[in-house]
Amino acid sequence: MNPTITHPDVVLVGAGIMSATLGTLLKQLKPDLTMEIFESLDSVAGESSNAWNNAGTGHAALCELNYTSQRADGSVDVSKAVEINESFEVSKQFWSFLVEEGIIASPDPFIRQVPHLSFVRGEDNVDFLRRRHEELGKHHLFSKMQYSESPQQLAEWMPLIMQGREKGEPIAATRAMLGTDVNFGSLTRALIDWLGKQDGVAVYLSHRVNGLNRGSDSRWHIHVQNKADGAKRTVNAKFVFLGAGGGALPLLQKSGIPEAKGFGGFPVSGQWLRCDKAELVDRHHAKVYGKAAVGSPPMSVPHLDTRVIDGKRSLLFGPYAGFSTKFLKHGSAFDLPYSVKSDNLLPLLAAGRDNIDLTKYLIGQVLQSPKDRLAVLKEFVPTVKRHDWRLEVAGQRVQIIKKDPIRGGILQFGTEVVSSADESIAALLGASPGASTSVSIMLHLMQRCFKDEIGTTAWQTKLRVMIPSFGESLARNANLSEQIISRTNRILELSEE
Repeated sequence: MNPTITHPDVVLVGAGIMSATLGTLLKQLKPDLTMEIFESLDSVAGESSNAWNNAGTGHAALCELNYTSQRADGSVDVSKAVEINESFEVSKQFWSFLVEEGIIASPDPFIRQVPHLSFVRGEDNVDFLRRRHEELGKHHLFSKMQYSESPQQLAEWMPLIMQGREKGEPIAATRAMLGTDVNFGSLTRALIDWLGKQDGVAVYLSHRVNGLNRGSDSRWHIHVQNKADGAKRTVNAKFVFLGAGGGALPLLQKSGIPEAKGFGGFPVSGQWLRCDKAELVDRHHAKVYGKAAVGSPPMSVPHLDTRVIDGKRSLLFGPYAGFSTKFLKHGSAFDLPYSVKSDNLLPLLAAGRDNIDLTKYLIGQVLQSPKDRLAVLKEFVPTVKRHDWRLEVAGQRVQIIKKDPIRGGILQFGTEVVSSADESIAALLGASPGASTSVSIMLHLMQRCFKDEIGTTAWQTKLRVMIPSFGESLARNANLSEQIISRTNRILELSEE
């Protein structure tokens, strides 16, 4: 750890994947930049970035059906899927650069190839998946995706799911062989470790940011407390990034910037069923996503996943959604009530009024018994046995609630960057697919908050070294896409076969 820095250029709050990504990008672009990172836990990546607190899906819209909505006329809109896929490929480019530079010693600890499958049952869902595949197949980013309604073929793709399944029911699946399982905890720790060794960077664990305010010197005064001994100090910084997951909203509210008004948070917790039994783990090598229940949030799409964490393979099924007033897994039960302010009360009430089905769904999830959870898994794995699976608590997500001129307030899924008018402070709110698209999100943030620097020749040149497609569109340029994706797959040891 570097010694305390006087008046750092940048303060990052939270030691998760977002802060790690932004910090690494900035330090690569401006090596003499000074930075302090504050994490309230005693470890890096202890919340949503922790491998057991998220699905580990390299979200590329290969299997997630909620990224392809069906229009009223029955056609399928794939525009969001294309956008997310391209964003994930941008992340892969940056990660490839980190491997080539030795910042990450090897891709193996943080990314593995695991096929991504979408699996549906029933005539209507099969028709939807068929249309989805047809539309996606027209785009070069999805041209290698396979589709089948053959039980024999599906048994080869996902034997554990097909064993014991009743014959005659309409079923279908798509498969993308270049799907991935990502250990965002491992990736985050590697980046924070590298940052902590750089001149002008200091990383502080067990340090809680209690508040912040804009000083008369136009710098941000960040009030930090050492949780070990209670010591307090104030750090003055030019720029602040609130990348503390669910903890970002309360700090954004304390900043007092007008842009924070009207924002609220809706916390959703999660649980998994986990299996480590080798006999079952060896028979399932895929991430298989189904369709979400009516009224459920996108993060609750049921899926059976191969996970590779610290070199060991397991299976996870879920997530089973729940409700907690905490904004962080290690947070306080008062997080939600304390976040209610006069400026966001109406948006919160309006969003609650318009999402009664979601509320009912979450109540039902909370009241589920072990037998109920097993019944849901049994729809995916007909031969499931209760004693082979155990319950794991996942991470906490806070969905965005914001003002809406028509409805008063809306519940928004996904992520959003909120920044001050002078771009001296920014916060990332929301959830999935944030981690997978972290590089694109942080590039967007830098284009807003470091717009003078990012336009310079030096930064532009370096960005193209780190992200060869920077300034170009992989979605619109098939030849460039093929060249770059082939290169990143080779560096990250992902086979295209």
